[in-house]
Amino acid sequence: MDRKIRVLVAKPGLDGHDRGAKVIARALRDDGMEVIYTGLRQTPEQIVSAAIQEDADVVALSILSGAHNHLFPRVTELLAAKGSGDVLVIGGGVIPEEDIDFLKSKGVAAIFGPGTTTRTTIDFIRSNLKR
Repeated sequence: MDRKIRVLVAKPGLDGHDRGAKVIARALRDDGMEVIYTGLRQTPEQIVSAAIQEDADVVALSILSGAHNHLFPRVTELLAAKGSGDVLVIGGGVIPEEDIDFLKSKGVAAIFGPGTTTRTTIDFIRSNLKR
């Protein structure tokens, strides 16, 4: 039997709001994925360390603080430097449309903004996971 998809849900930076992260974590779990939630105020280094230790297939970053253009690329850079560049990195939160192309160019596979259904995120993960 194949193992469950392992998703690390993380809140990088100083953002103290985690309702959205908890909603997506629960939806992924209810869909049969194994979810590891790192909690609030994680550094990119802590997120990548946890992703490697947990053998995560996906890192789902959630942010509302506006620091996404710094923090998301730092996570993808560190994953690549640690030999885990094949981990699917997705992001969610309040991210301006004009920043999405930049984030994708830095290795973030998709950005899910306010109003995105949990089914959309689940389907994206299942369709784009390199296993």
